[in-house]
Amino acid sequence: MARQTAEPRWVDRLVVEAVHLDLIREHGGMPGIRDEHALESALARAQQRFAYEPTVDLAGLAATYGHGLARSHPFNDGNKRIAFVTMGVFLGLNGRDLAAPEAEVVTVMLALAAGELDEEELAAWLRSHLG
Repeated sequence: MARQTAEPRWVDRLVVEAVHLDLIREHGGMPGIRDEHALESALARAQQRFAYEPTVDLAGLAATYGHGLARSHPFNDGNKRIAFVTMGVFLGLNGRDLAAPEAEVVTVMLALAAGELDEEELAAWLRSHLG
């Protein structure tokens, strides 16, 4: 099947680490990376999905970032926060805005981290909140 879109702009690891540190400073928590390999893997998953799933859309790729970061817990603290922000940064880099009420974001991210929401359900939620 032919690819329908050009390659998106990816979120760089240095950006994720800098944003994570800012989030920890602002909201509290223990700074630092808990698992280097989990972080690398979580960030690489979206690019791998893009390479092997030609029809995946931006929401699907953003969900891959979010799922990978929230479920693999690469940081000592703040994994749900960085997962959400990374999805938003990725979508923004690619011309899309994510707009959702804070209470709904909290509910979705808690469900994701607890394994109650899978990657495709997260992608569907993202699609419904894209501007």
